[in-house]
Amino acid sequence: MAARNTASLLVGLLLLFLTWGAWADVKVNMEDRVEVFRGENASISCMFNSSDGVGGMMIRWFYVTRSPEEQRIYYQDTTMNIVDKGTPFTDRISVTGTGASREIVLTISDVQLDDELEFICRINGLTDGTREGRTQLKVFEKPDRPIIEAVETGISVNEISPSKIATCEVKNGFPKPSITWYRNNMPIQAAQDVVEVVTSTTTESSGLFSVKSELSMMVMKEDQDDLFYCEVTYFVPGGLTMTESNRINITVHYPSTAVRVWVESPKGKIKEGDSIELHCRDDGNMPSSSLSISYPGGEHILENNVMVVDNVTRLNSGLYQCKDTDWDTLEEIMGNTTVFVNYLDPAVVEPEHTVDVAQGEELTATCNTNSSLQTHTVWLKDGEEVSTGHSLTLMDTTFDSAGTYKCVVTVPEIEGMETSGTLRVFITGPPEIIKPDSTEREASFEETINLSCNVRGFPVPTVTWNTSDGKILETASEKRTDEGVQSLVSIKVTSDFSATCEAFNEFGTDTVTFNITAIEAATADPPKKVKKEGNGVIIAVIIICILLLAILGSVLYFLYKKGKICGRSGKQDLTKEKSSKDNIVVEMRSDNTEEAVLLGVNGEKLHPGDQ
Repeated sequence: MAARNTASLLVGLLLLFLTWGAWADVKVNMEDRVEVFRGENASISCMFNSSDGVGGMMIRWFYVTRSPEEQRIYYQDTTMNIVDKGTPFTDRISVTGTGASREIVLTISDVQLDDELEFICRINGLTDGTREGRTQLKVFEKPDRPIIEAVETGISVNEISPSKIATCEVKNGFPKPSITWYRNNMPIQAAQDVVEVVTSTTTESSGLFSVKSELSMMVMKEDQDDLFYCEVTYFVPGGLTMTESNRINITVHYPSTAVRVWVESPKGKIKEGDSIELHCRDDGNMPSSSLSISYPGGEHILENNVMVVDNVTRLNSGLYQCKDTDWDTLEEIMGNTTVFVNYLDPAVVEPEHTVDVAQGEELTATCNTNSSLQTHTVWLKDGEEVSTGHSLTLMDTTFDSAGTYKCVVTVPEIEGMETSGTLRVFITGPPEIIKPDSTEREASFEETINLSCNVRGFPVPTVTWNTSDGKILETASEKRTDEGVQSLVSIKVTSDFSATCEAFNEFGTDTVTFNITAIEAATADPPKKVKKEGNGVIIAVIIICILLLAILGSVLYFLYKKGKICGRSGKQDLTKEKSSKDNIVVEMRSDNTEEAVLLGVNGEKLHPGDQ
């Protein structure tokens, strides 16, 4: 019976307790998570509702360690609030708010990675019981910009397994970033035996994460133009973001399918004597050391895909063939080009070298050459053009026709392509002395004078000098010219004499005589200086005299009409002695004479003694 009563009591107390707890319950609300960047401040709010007054509340803050276990960091009741000592948050936390506001805020300054923990807000009421809320603190660190590096060596399309393309690395992120590969803006998916992506993660001493990804692929020729890059995604407070690396190309090595060979220089037509530079390229992108060029007369292994042939001749014309060998298949690939070297043979002039033509006759000469291109021919004499075309004709030749003729043959299509030949023409005939301006000369006694005799004619005339007294003069110098000869003698003058130049050949003779007059050096008058204005002055004086005579005549005629003279008035005495005032005299002087001529009023000539 006693046992039954005891059991009933316990059941009643239990029911009473449960009923009381449902009637007096405390409520706590907290965010599931709070997110901040490393180094920032985190604020964790704890909101509660209780029927107990302010004085009946006890508030405590905890964090859950990695063990895991709870570690208190803060305590508050009606009489005190305490920050617990010796915890990682002792110097970095503060709590604001009171039970009266129904909100308590825990603030953590300078949040670090190790602060990513769960925090507990526990509320105790005197009658409401105990309740708690939990918030997860999440810490973030934005990673560095990703760095992408392509392989330095090229990748062959002939590889039988995926080849390393590039690596992408992102450092110092939290939480751990992720890497995705892209090609031409399309994500690359891993595929067995085709695409491989290997990712590794490193935890730095700071606790931040560095992620490295390596991409390997089977490549094709078309991949050489593709752009590869990596995309890094990472978390930040409030969501997910991303950043991209630079774009890179890869070098794809693929075998050749064709070979091309061409003449790089000179541009345009080639002539003998040029240096030609041939280039050979295949369309592959795989290093090759097997390129060679076969050409007329030999074969040449190329260095840097270039072949140079110096001082080419027409013998270098022909087919130039470049050959490449695919060592994987041992297949030979060839390309070719034709080289033609233009030529211009030396000019051949007919007649050769020299020709003799008689005066008055006609001469026809030709200038011919062999060339691969059209030519143009001109004939020059003394640098001046005298004819065009391969033929030169001289009609009715004279000594002026003699000289050296040069034919110049050029190829208009190629600058600098030129040849030439010469022909020396001699006109045969009797000597012809080019007469000097004057053969009369004066010279002082004991003076040495030079006499020159220029003679045209062929064969070259023989020139002799002799004087009027039969003396043969020795030639001072004799110079042959294209037209004939020039002879010079030096003679000392001791008296008047004549010197004769005689030129003769098989066709005839010609002479010229110089007459020399000897004069005394002391008596030789210097040439008179004639004033340029002398004749003008004389003419002016004569005109003035004529005018004065005209005026005088008019005056005399007027007086005569008035009866002033010749008895017209009857008052004049014809016997009266003439006074000096009645003698009207005009004096005329000339620069060339000292004689003065005086004219009276009647026009009689008066001598000086009669004045």
